[in-house]
Amino acid sequence: MKRRNFLKAGALGIVASLVPGYAENAIKSPAKKPNIIFILADDMGWSDLGCYGSEISTPNLDALAKGGIRFTQIHNTAKCMPSRACLLTGLYAQQCGMDKRPVHFSKNSVTLGDVLKAAGYRTLAAGKHHSLDSLYDQGFDRYYGLRDGCCNYFNPGKQRAGEGVPAQKRPGQRVWVIDDKTIVGYTPKEKDFYTTDYFTKYALDYLEEYKNEEKPFFLYLAYTAPHDPLQAWPEDIKKYEDRYKDGWEVLRKERYRRQIKLGLVDESMPLSEPTYEDWDSLSDEEKKTEARKMAVYAAMIDCMDRNIGKLIAKLKEVGKDKNTLIVFASDNGCSAEVVRLENQIGEIGSMTRWTSLGGNWANASNVPYRMFKNYSYEGGICTPMIAWWPGVIKEPGSITDHPGHFIDFMPTFIEASGASYPTEHNGFSITPYEGESLLPVLKGKSAGRRKPIFWQWGKGKAVLKGKWKLVAWEKKWSLYDMENDKTETNDLSANYPEVVKELKSIHAEWLVNCKKAVVK
Repeated sequence: MKRRNFLKAGALGIVASLVPGYAENAIKSPAKKPNIIFILADDMGWSDLGCYGSEISTPNLDALAKGGIRFTQIHNTAKCMPSRACLLTGLYAQQCGMDKRPVHFSKNSVTLGDVLKAAGYRTLAAGKHHSLDSLYDQGFDRYYGLRDGCCNYFNPGKQRAGEGVPAQKRPGQRVWVIDDKTIVGYTPKEKDFYTTDYFTKYALDYLEEYKNEEKPFFLYLAYTAPHDPLQAWPEDIKKYEDRYKDGWEVLRKERYRRQIKLGLVDESMPLSEPTYEDWDSLSDEEKKTEARKMAVYAAMIDCMDRNIGKLIAKLKEVGKDKNTLIVFASDNGCSAEVVRLENQIGEIGSMTRWTSLGGNWANASNVPYRMFKNYSYEGGICTPMIAWWPGVIKEPGSITDHPGHFIDFMPTFIEASGASYPTEHNGFSITPYEGESLLPVLKGKSAGRRKPIFWQWGKGKAVLKGKWKLVAWEKKWSLYDMENDKTETNDLSANYPEVVKELKSIHAEWLVNCKKAVVK
């Protein structure tokens, strides 16, 4: 498969041209509303970027980190769908009806598209939106992408002439949206189609189309990478085909050492208990298969970073780079889920093969934290997050352990843009947003968290209040001191039963109040 010419040009390190000396020339305090870009990865672990300790080539995101700020304690919900709901609405997924399965947003909620459009923004979206609503009907002027949980990267629809059968969990049923058109079983005509590339292509087209507008824009670019199926361009896979032959234990320790060197973790912060298998217990063929899986996963992240470089280059080309806030995050931790389809053919990484990464590599991907996607432990809910806004972020290259959650993006963007959050919308009363603005943190001001943070997804649940985090999988609660034990290695529940009792109580009360808020 060959790519479109716009993706053949090298984007390696292109963001770096925007960083050196930029802060000196940037406006100190934006005189007009900033452009806002939110970039979201899917099922990507905390350690999967170079600037978070990875060996994967991510020069463009690394450059954003160098010119911006890295967060070590921003949290998602442990699952794609509710994380995206929190991000867009500023509400917990339990408050807008998106806490169990993809449905329509509750009528008591509004999206960032609604709020920023009302403030005079051009609102644009490309990529994944996991609900029954189209973003085109949720405040966005333009939307191209997958209105579903996942899909085949090379062909989300029907078999095309001259090609093999695309590997799919629900053949021909994935839902795609192009503005006002909803398509079930979208089959792209372009033979160079690959979701990461085409989500970016549409984002670039939007920036070109609206480049002469005076109004600011909000772009929500939500990739599916590196969510399974593991599929990537052969030339990207080739870069990593020999990189992972030593296995997950070696990789986990390598990344942990880099994280210490980068200042992301302290040497006193121990690695969580490993959950991987013994690499040497595998046969040579099994090792080859596992190394191939991780190589494809790395290639998917590499490709995403290169596409982000294209976006930044376009931003500069159209003259929109002088006052733009860019935020990057992942919707949950790396996944240990494994999809098994019958009659699989083709090589791992190809269009005709659906492969999942699995828990062994996910344990390395989420280093230094424990567990994975779906769990409310840090490996499931802690996201790598980068914010970049020259002239506003006071300490480029800095790292903060300020605790936050995806509900914080609504108030952050409202404060940054001067937008107003409505009390009513379409005839319905709107629930006040739950988050707290991160803008003071971006400006280098001390900003402790005032309110607790809550989680509830599937069998996982947690609450964070001050330094205490109470977390459970099914019915067993554990208590951790997150100021001194961010990797959740020392359960203090037996030592502080009164803290456990208090946090269980406020979690139960929160859940009851959330359910009362939903308006279907």
